[in-house]
This record gives sequence, structure tokens and C-alpha cells, in this order.
Amino acid sequence: MSDTLFTRSDFSTKILEILDQVEYRRVESSEDMEEVERLRYKAYKAHGALSLAPAGLLDDVDFDSHAYIFGLYYYGELVSTIRLHYVTPEHRISRSGEAFPEAMDELLDAGLTLIDPARFAADPELTANLPWVPYLTLRPAIVAAAYFRADRVIQSVRPPHAAFYKRVFYADTIVPSRLAESYGVDVTLMATNVVEVGRKLLTRYPFFISSASEQRMMFSRTPHDTLPPLTIIPTARFVPQGELGTDLPL
Repeated sequence: MSDTLFTRSDFSTKILEILDQVEYRRVESSEDMEEVERLRYKAYKAHGALSLAPAGLLDDVDFDSHAYIFGLYYYGELVSTIRLHYVTPEHRISRSGEAFPEAMDELLDAGLTLIDPARFAADPELTANLPWVPYLTLRPAIVAAAYFRADRVIQSVRPPHAAFYKRVFYADTIVPSRLAESYGVDVTLMATNVVEVGRKLLTRYPFFISSASEQRMMFSRTPHDTLPPLTIIPTARFVPQGELGTDLPL
């Protein structure tokens, strides 16, 4: 999870160019869920992390009404996947809530709304030489924060990854590293205050910017919706920079 492959000046430009070759798909069909399950298994096995999913590679939380699972496709191939939860004081189901119930309840009792990413998995064979994959896999969390006008993006991460989230997402540590029973390993709870750092985040990493139409395609669920769009094209390159301030609840 490093941007040292590129110089600081051209890193975001390179990823913006890569956006032309990627697409997102919101996973809701049983066939696509099976593909996600296979990818999770492949990724977790490669990293010796199968024990971190004791409830199985698909669980009830995957099918929660506030859960959104995405696949990231590069030249038509599934390279990574992530699950996001929109967590509210009225709907508290989330992966981080299992690991850090007291801290999460404190945030929710204060009336905050949260985006909680989990189940990050990347194909180890396809992504070994693609250092941008973590950025674009996690991008839907920032899109979700914009769509839902969320107050925080949560990160439950292994301690070695904490520096990445602090550097890239300006995340603060809420709970220092401790053994999380639901994971079976040491985990740190972090959070990005998108209200405070949203403009700085989008300015530094403009590939996180999204249009209102992309946000709706990713996250809209109404009684009138049919299946989600087969393909969601990232719109960061097409949103005028003058509209930057509308993308996160600044």
C-alpha cells in the first residue's frame, strides 16, 4: 500500500488515467456473490487469513439491507472486492461494531453516521504489480460518504496497515491496537472525519471525486429500483474541480 512507485506530483494523475480501464459492479446476484466468495477465499488463503472469517466467506451481514458489496474490474477481470456498511444510530449492524462495540456505540449515540468498509480482498495473482488497487478498491467508501452525507469513514485494520490509513485518509486512531475476538488478531479502530478533511482529501487524491450520478448508481436503493447497473464507470475525471466541495459533507 504505497505510492512510492510514482513521484508525488504524478501519482494522482497516473491513477486518474487508470480509471479509464476500470469499472465497478455492485454485487447482488447469487452468481456474482459466488465470484466474490471465490475471490475472498483466494485472497485470504494467500495471506494466511482464512481464520479471520470463522463464520464463512459469505455471512448474514453480506445480505443486510445497509450492506453494499462491490467488485473492481480491470480490463474486464475482477481484481478486488470490498463490502461497505452504512451505519446509523437506528441501524448499527457492521463489522467494526462486532469488534469494537463500545467505541462504535459511542459514535452512534452521539448521532453520527458512519461508512464501515470490510472484507477487502484482492486477487494476489492479478494485483501483485498494481499498487493502485488498494486506493481504487477503497474509493467506494469515499463515494458512500458523499452519497449518504456520512460523518465518518471507519477503518478496522491490522496495526501494520494503520500508517497507510493515517497517511492517505487522514484517519485518527479511536481504539489502539488490541485483540479483537471477532477477528482473532490485533486490530486498530480508526476513523476519517470527512466533514473536517474531505476537501483536503479530494484535493490531494482527486480520483476519489465522484459525480452525483455515479453516487446514485452505486448506492441508490428504492422500491422503484430494478437491478443495479451492470457497470459503473468512475467519474472522477469528468467532475469539474470547481464542484469539489459538493462531494463530501464539508
